[in-house]
Amino acid sequence: MALQIVGLTKAFGARTLFDGVAFTIGPGDRLAVVGRNGAGKTTLLRCLAGQINPDAGTIAFPKGAVVALHDQRPPLDRDVTLGEYVAEGLAGLTTVEAELRALEVRMAGGDHGPEVLAEYDRAQREFERLGGYESHAWLERVERGLGIEAAWLDRPLQSFSGGELTRASLARALVSRPDVLLLDEPTNHLDLGSVEWLESALSEVNAAVVIVSHDRWFLESVANVVLDMDPERPKVWNMGYSTFRRAKAEALARQAQLAEAQAKEIARLERFVERWRAGTKSRQAASRQKTLDRIERVDAPSREKSLAFGFPKSEQPVRVVVEVDDLAIGPKDHPLIEHVTCAIERGQRVAIVGPNGAGKTTLVETLMGVRRPLSGRFTIGHRVEVGYFSQHADELDPMKTLVESVLAGTSLNNTQARSLLGRFLFGADMVEKRVEMLSGGERRRVSLVQMIARGGNVLVFDEPTNHLDIESREALEEALMAFDGTIILITHDRALIDLIATHTLSLEDRTVVMREGGYTDLLRQLEERTASPPPPPAPSKPKASPPPVAHPTRKRRNLGKAAKLEAQIAALEDELKEIETKLATPEVFSDHEQVTALGERHRQVQEEVSWRMAEWEEVAAD
Repeated sequence: MALQIVGLTKAFGARTLFDGVAFTIGPGDRLAVVGRNGAGKTTLLRCLAGQINPDAGTIAFPKGAVVALHDQRPPLDRDVTLGEYVAEGLAGLTTVEAELRALEVRMAGGDHGPEVLAEYDRAQREFERLGGYESHAWLERVERGLGIEAAWLDRPLQSFSGGELTRASLARALVSRPDVLLLDEPTNHLDLGSVEWLESALSEVNAAVVIVSHDRWFLESVANVVLDMDPERPKVWNMGYSTFRRAKAEALARQAQLAEAQAKEIARLERFVERWRAGTKSRQAASRQKTLDRIERVDAPSREKSLAFGFPKSEQPVRVVVEVDDLAIGPKDHPLIEHVTCAIERGQRVAIVGPNGAGKTTLVETLMGVRRPLSGRFTIGHRVEVGYFSQHADELDPMKTLVESVLAGTSLNNTQARSLLGRFLFGADMVEKRVEMLSGGERRRVSLVQMIARGGNVLVFDEPTNHLDIESREALEEALMAFDGTIILITHDRALIDLIATHTLSLEDRTVVMREGGYTDLLRQLEERTASPPPPPAPSKPKASPPPVAHPTRKRRNLGKAAKLEAQIAALEDELKEIETKLATPEVFSDHEQVTALGERHRQVQEEVSWRMAEWEEVAAD
């Protein structure tokens, strides 16, 4: 049973969102729809769900297919409990179950005609297709996996937050066991454990799944087909997400080379035609003109504007920037975490991780002075200047313009504020708009602009990637990697944690545990902690002969190679420092082109350092 889309087109007014979208997917296919914010990804899902009519094209579902949509909009206010709302996903099963009971009553009364038996057989097959008697166990498993607590089920829908309601919407879509499952940002409002559960659950779902998500780790884990909503030509790539990224980059590089080579050839032919059109070589000129007329032009790939920014340097603080001693936080009658004792040092990049409701935001807000601790104390170090990015975009004054929002509390002038907003893709027509007119993603970008304008040597982020597309997330990553201060970060973006974090602060058993490394290191350490003890050692055997000693000549050669690599690494690290110094100067900081070029070079040098370090480790081990 395949879903077939041919030539789908949708426009709003004069703006075409997408044109000519086409793909076919069947059970077991998990199609990731990727593209910039505003490319029409959510609109495409709503077209597939029948909520919006496309302007052109066809959508062909298998006969009798069940389609379920989970989108970013919380369910409308309704007079039902959360449990009843989620269980509506089983409505089809409940109907078939009622049919079976009615047919069984008829047969018990002696009606065993061929029509009744055929009806019963059909209903039984449909009942089994929809999950049968296992569906209620599946419902409980979905609720548990997505962090929906049993105590929530009897509460009215209106009593829940937007994040809790979107989890309920996701559960409702999953329990219906649809033939076509449409997921719009399914990982939003899920903690890391629930995201990992969802990845595993989707591998078991026998449906055609279409996913819109900005979570790169999730897409890499789940998707086996990618629909690139390129504004010039949407295209399907039959491969996983990371393979698609590499393949597209290579295709664009080849297209750029072809376009450049063709442009040179066209220019050469045009010069010949222009020079000899009426001269002694007019016949050859006419032939060249025919060649020009036949050439099918290769357009250079268009490059959409992307974020390019860096965080300014500031005075270095003392070694310990935050020290926490026996801290307890949360409501008075129900502390979230207690006995927190830890220290964050200058230059560390600490990711705070833990399940939803464990107290991550409460901990950060306590350290920022927004909340009072229940007991214990914490100390902010000398010369610490904190830049705080809250997850609450509503902290922006909705009546201020973008320029006014950036100027507030900073030393920037109007021109500098406009220039900084421009680097975050706010054009001249946008900067005088009021904040109340912005989308959620645009408000997040304004908050980032504010944070950069105010500066700081300790940057604190609470879910900075919410509403940011993948390109914007990667721009944020580059800026954070180039920042030489301290970072404290709450995020569900596992790729960001793995790239940025030098340490994780994990909320476990109502306290915190500090560990070295990123998210992959955290998983490994947690697995080691819960692993079974090793088996007892085997009986001892006679000692083997010692390994041969490395040949002195080879050893000297390796020592020389190691010394050479160490010198190369030191030179590259010096270049990194030089780039970071340039990025912090006001002249460069206000020059978009220089920032972009230096940011790209910074990324290249970081990659070179990683390669050289890997080589050095191999030589050292040898």
